[in-house]
Amino acid sequence: MDALKQIAGSSMKENKPQFTIGDTVKVHCRIKEGDKERIQLFEGTVIAQKHGGIQETFTVRRIAHGCGIERVFPVHSPNVEKVEVVRSGHVRRAKLYYLRDRVGKAAKVKTKING
Repeated sequence: MDALKQIAGSSMKENKPQFTIGDTVKVHCRIKEGDKERIQLFEGTVIAQKHGGIQETFTVRRIAHGCGIERVFPVHSPNVEKVEVVRSGHVRRAKLYYLRDRVGKAAKVKTKING
């Protein structure tokens, strides 16, 4: 078990991205097409964070052409280049699965007011 922890510890990112549930983020994801690589952006609202340690993941939801799209990203994956926070959200839940049932302005998350 200790050997697994050592292997996991060596592959974890030192500067883990700092964001919380409800934040709108841009995820820079490395996409491999044939022998070429490019960076693809996925912008949306963080609706869930799960697990911990090396297997930690977060779910990002966005609406594209009237259809809801959710992607699950591993935090420590080498394919996730960086995560930048566009807007901080103010929520009172740990999981925002209720946003799946809402459309339009009802699916918006309040912005956090610093003050």
